[in-house]
Amino acid sequence: MAFESTHPSLLSRVRDPANAGAWREFESRYGSLILGYCRRLGLQLSDAEDVRQVVMTDLSKALPKFEFEPQRGKFRTYLYRVVRNAVSKHFRRHATSNQALDSTVLAKTPGEKDADTDEKWEQEWILHHYRMAMELLRTTYDAKSLQVFDQLVAGRSIGDIAGGFDMTPEAVRKIKQRVKDRLQAIVAEQIHQEDHPHE
Repeated sequence: MAFESTHPSLLSRVRDPANAGAWREFESRYGSLILGYCRRLGLQLSDAEDVRQVVMTDLSKALPKFEFEPQRGKFRTYLYRVVRNAVSKHFRRHATSNQALDSTVLAKTPGEKDADTDEKWEQEWILHHYRMAMELLRTTYDAKSLQVFDQLVAGRSIGDIAGGFDMTPEAVRKIKQRVKDRLQAIVAEQIHQEDHPHE
């Protein structure tokens, strides 16, 4: 599924509980973020899936009444709080298990840059936007350039890639920069849509 710019934004459309398409898109966009974060906390996949389901159920009840107010914070902070609460509930229900919960999920860490989230959430948020941007890029960008970029991400040297694709090292560097610039633009637009859902 391509994550294209949509107006009105997904966050506006998902407020309508009858808009099944918007909810499917919302789950497609944010389900992997929730799962990834839960896995970073050490949850087994089945437990992470349970948390994801709880989050989606909670959001389906809360979002129709949700009024986005940018001055009160970003959507990612709101979503983090919902996920953190679901993780906390999960661990309270399974208090006798041997699983350990990362303490940053349950309490804010004093002095953090953004005390409303934690480092693992921020890392997963960055990966989430990168995954969405790459998925869109794969539907719209030159396939050979993306193959070169994938090789760079995999750690191959510019010289090896240049030889393998019959290119100059300078051409590989240019592809790397162009793809990075395009990814940054897509991610910026994704974040803008989340932070300004009514535009």
